[in-house]
Parts: sequence; structure tokens; C-alpha cells
Amino acid sequence: MAAAKDDTAKGKGKKGGGVWIAAAVLTVLALLTGGGLGLHLSSSLEEVITERAKEQSEKVPTEIKYSGDMVLTRLDPIIANLAAPSDTWIRVETAIVFENGKLANPSIATAEISEDIVAYLRTLTLSQLQGPMAFQHLREDLNERVSLRTSGAVEELVVETMVIQ
Repeated sequence: MAAAKDDTAKGKGKKGGGVWIAAAVLTVLALLTGGGLGLHLSSSLEEVITERAKEQSEKVPTEIKYSGDMVLTRLDPIIANLAAPSDTWIRVETAIVFENGKLANPSIATAEISEDIVAYLRTLTLSQLQGPMAFQHLREDLNERVSLRTSGAVEELVVETMVIQ
């Protein structure tokens, strides 16, 4: 009877080992298939990306916004406190772009523009400078004020940096 139990125990061990071997073979097979598929997809994706980049570079001509005899003049950094809250400060570094010779005296024009920007910034509140479109609105407002101040001689006011503290 003891010999019969030993035979059945040996038989069960062999069946269990076969299942583990089959599971290991299937796992290795799945890993190899997944790896091969991943390599194939990554190489085809890379080819598609390079083709699209070539097409876009051929389609988009490079346009120069300003050409000819244009001058870029940096203004001194402007620091002002906001209207509300009054303990909030803003620092703006800007530059103006204009055609050479259009401004009679660029240094006087930059001083007047700086003064005008300070006066405008002091009327702003912090809530007007928050949100996704706030910077765009500020740029548009400042460009409009500069255009009015210089009678259209300045092409654009470029906001280089802006820090609110």
C-alpha cells in the first residue's frame, strides 16, 4: 500500500511539472512576440515621423516678419506696483522695433514710451494679468499705446520678460 501511494505521488508531480513548463514556454513566447511587435512598430513610427517632418519643412517657407532697415532698441526695465493689490509689483523688459530714421530722436521716444508703460501698468489689477489670454491682451494694449504715442512710427513693442511679484 505504501508503494502504491509513492507511485501516485510521483505521477502527480510529473503532471504538475508539465503544466509549469508549458506556462513558462508560453510566457517566453509571448515576451518574444511582444518584443518583436514593439520593435516593428517603433521602426515604422520613426519612418512616418521623419517623412512628415520632411514634408512640413518643404511646405513651410521661412518668412521674415521684419525686413529692410529695421532697428530694435531695448528699453530700460520698468518696475511698477499694480493698482490692486497695492503690494504687488510687476517688472517688464521691453524693446521697440521701428524703421531706421522714422523716429526723430529715439532716446526721447523710448523715455516717453517707458513713462506711458509705467502709467498703464499702475492702472492694472492682478486679476487682469491672470488667465490664459492675459499676456496677449497686455501685449495688444501696450502696442496700441506705443503706436499712439509715436504716431505709428514704432512697428511693435516686444515684451521680452514679465515678472509679477
